[in-house]
Amino acid sequence: MTKAVADLHADQIAYWNGAGGDHWARRQELTDLVLAPVAELVLARAAAKPGERVIDIGCGCGATTLVLADVIQPGGALVAADVSEPMLARARQRIGTRPGVAYVCADAAAHGFEAGWADLLFSRFGVMFFGDPVAAFANMRRGLKPGGRTVFACWRKPVENPWMMLPLQAAYLHVPKLPKQDPDDPGPFSFGDPDRVRRILTQAGFADVALEPADVMLDLASGRGLDAAVAYTLDIGATSRALDGVSDLLRAAAAGAIRDALTPHVDGGRVPLAGAVWIVTATAP
Repeated sequence: MTKAVADLHADQIAYWNGAGGDHWARRQELTDLVLAPVAELVLARAAAKPGERVIDIGCGCGATTLVLADVIQPGGALVAADVSEPMLARARQRIGTRPGVAYVCADAAAHGFEAGWADLLFSRFGVMFFGDPVAAFANMRRGLKPGGRTVFACWRKPVENPWMMLPLQAAYLHVPKLPKQDPDDPGPFSFGDPDRVRRILTQAGFADVALEPADVMLDLASGRGLDAAVAYTLDIGATSRALDGVSDLLRAAAAGAIRDALTPHVDGGRVPLAGAVWIVTATAP
């Protein structure tokens, strides 16, 4: 790992063990509801079975871990891996005494997963932040047994994801824009280009790489109305980062702009906006 990549990962680890992890742990219930359509898709595609061994990369607060931990019993085992102690703590709390679950607070790009251990390498939005994704996926692949499968969800391009971009653009009417990123820079949309994803996984040693587009509607309110949708967008994701450190006055102005942008999308207690993901599959030779 080069110094530049190591520094980037150190920054990510600091963020997810600070404000980022705290925000997500606090908003765990709403986030699980908002992202439930994606979790259902990627879990169904993974088709974990009793007795299998699974590594859940970027498990966060345990939404997918909880489902996988139940599906693989009896006889299965699962490693829940994340860089965020606050989020892992929430996952532990939710999963409780379920058998066969181990937790690893570590950077999956460099962690020494037991070689050839897992039947399934799984992730819901946990793999787009590596500074050197080829090296990271090569490292994670070593944890798979020959013939083991990889299944993960990642976002497609920003323009296809108004659920995130609409509130962010509204906030930008009042606060400075986040630093401009190249499409390949680590971040939520860094796997938007399907050719890049295929190239990364192939160079990392995977075979049978395939990407399936999936379009979903994500309810930012989780059925709880416009106020809940505004509060959620202020506290999670890119909009939350854009608002970090701004004055109360600017934050209030941004919240008002977000409310105005979301109002046309209100449908009863819901505020549904479009999201677009890839469901990516591959195998370890």
